[in-house]
Amino acid sequence: MNTLPKSLSFKMPAEATPLGFRPAPKNVILTVDRLRKRFALGDAPAVERASFELGQGEMLALLGPSGCGKTTTLRMIAGFEVPDAGHVRLRGQDITHTAPEARGIGFVFQDYALFPHLTVLDNVKFGLRNLTRAKATARAEEMLRMVGLAGLAARRPHELSGGQQQRVALARTLAMAPPLVLMDEPFSNLDAAMRVETRQEVRKLLKQTGAAGIIVTHDQEEAMAVADRIAVMEAGRIVQIGTPDEIYRYPVSAFVASFIGRSNILNGKADGMEVATEFGKLPLSRAANGAVMLSVRPEQIMLEADPDGSASVVGREFRGHDQLYWVQEGERCLQVISGAGATLDVGARVRLRICDCVVPLA
Repeated sequence: MNTLPKSLSFKMPAEATPLGFRPAPKNVILTVDRLRKRFALGDAPAVERASFELGQGEMLALLGPSGCGKTTTLRMIAGFEVPDAGHVRLRGQDITHTAPEARGIGFVFQDYALFPHLTVLDNVKFGLRNLTRAKATARAEEMLRMVGLAGLAARRPHELSGGQQQRVALARTLAMAPPLVLMDEPFSNLDAAMRVETRQEVRKLLKQTGAAGIIVTHDQEEAMAVADRIAVMEAGRIVQIGTPDEIYRYPVSAFVASFIGRSNILNGKADGMEVATEFGKLPLSRAANGAVMLSVRPEQIMLEADPDGSASVVGREFRGHDQLYWVQEGERCLQVISGAGATLDVGARVRLRICDCVVPLA
């Protein structure tokens, strides 16, 4: 049997944003206003009316599947792509058609783009040509201390691990004190353990310097770990913006519910704060009326062994901290997450109970 902690209640608090577009905090540093980009006549737009604001020191993740437009959006902010329509404003100044090198924005490339013939120190100094040699060296050494690589200043990139190369690339970017740092899939070349460690270091470093950051990723776990807010993209459009907590608990569509974590999509007929479903009447996280689709997270479902139960376990995946079950109820197969304690074998008969508010989808 599994229980849902009170802290994970799916009842929508008063401050939540039911329409799915939480605004940026105060002190907006970047405004992306209705950006549009089409690469070939007759093709669907790669990006369609993308809009959001970014606050000072805030981390935003552009999250979505391959081909959704997230990297194109990032490249328009950086100046590597010119939008067909819309505007990019940095600190209130329109930079839509400003050259990339004149924008004052930092960019961490997916392959890090380190110079193989230069030492770590010289790589970090590369963008500091407006400073005297002594000041550039002092600034680069300060950045290397910040990223924990002061002892490797004389090495060359090929002598570093992937995580160390990533930190050198970030140190080089932060050395120029940009107000905004853009990162395109920055952890994709790292193994799983290094990825977890490095992404927390990157978040910590950006918070220390006060720079705002935008990270492009298709990894939902990565986005939820590093971002203050997440902008979910589908087919060139931003379909929801919110904190990781809001995106997970209150998805606005079946796409968001299924892309961010796991979700069971049900049908029901809503009447205010209640909905009639095949599992009986259930409370809603917010008011709705008429036919609705519903999101039920696997951890919201309780399983109880019952020889006379109407459902049966058809699959199980042990994941250490918990277990994922596939449970057949009539013609429907549901995903259920339970604790790592008691185990139900495949073939066991069970009873299902949905134990929290369900979320109506648009």
